[in-house]
Amino acid sequence: MQLTHLGHACLLVEVADQRVLIDPGNLADVADVRDLTAVVITHQHADHCDPAQVPALLRANPAARVLVEPQTAEALAREGLGARTERMEQGQQLGLGGLTVRPVGAVHAQIHPYVDRVGNVGVVLVAEGEPTLFHPGDALDAAPGEVDLLCVPVNAPWGKVAETVEFVRRVAPARGVVPIHDGLLAEVGRKIYLTHIGGFGAEGGIEVLDLRDAGATDL
Repeated sequence: MQLTHLGHACLLVEVADQRVLIDPGNLADVADVRDLTAVVITHQHADHCDPAQVPALLRANPAARVLVEPQTAEALAREGLGARTERMEQGQQLGLGGLTVRPVGAVHAQIHPYVDRVGNVGVVLVAEGEPTLFHPGDALDAAPGEVDLLCVPVNAPWGKVAETVEFVRRVAPARGVVPIHDGLLAEVGRKIYLTHIGGFGAEGGIEVLDLRDAGATDL
C-alpha cells in the first residue's frame, strides 16, 4: 500500500492495482491527480468535497467510480453530477478489482447543538496481503473492526483531543495512526496534537505515521 497525503483529510491510496482518492476537499490540492479507479467522499462539507474542484477532478478521471455518502450524492446531483455517483452505506461491500471498500458509520460528529448533523460514512479499505486502512471522515463513533492503519482527524470544530485519544485506543490499529484533518493548524499546534495522540493513543504509545509533505509513502 502506498499513501499520499494531499492536504487536510484527502488521501490518495494506491493498493492492489487501484488508485483511490478519499475526500477531495478545499484544503487539498488534487488538480493534477489522474488515473483514478475511484473517488470516495465521506460527507458533503467543503473541506471533504470541494464544489470548486470536484467537477474538474471527475472530468479528468472519466473512468473513476464515485462512491459517496447518500446526502452527498444528493448534493452532487444538484450540481449535475448525479449520473457519476454511487451511494455507499454501512453494510455494503464495494469491489474495486482486488480491493474491497467497506462503508462504516452514518452520521457526522456533532459540531454544536445549533448546527444540524449531516450524514458521514467512513471507509475501510481491504486487500489481500496489504494493510487494512480506516478513514472515518468526520466521526469517531464507527466500529471498523480490526485495522492496521487508522486515519485520525487531528483537529476540527467538532473534536477535542480527549475524544481523539479514546477513539485511537478503542480502534487499536495494529500498525499505527495516519494524521489527517489538520489543515486548520499551524505547525507548532499540530505537533502538540500529535504528541498527545502518539503518546497516549495506546498503553506505552502508538506509532504516528506523519505523511504531511512526505509524498507517496509505502506502508
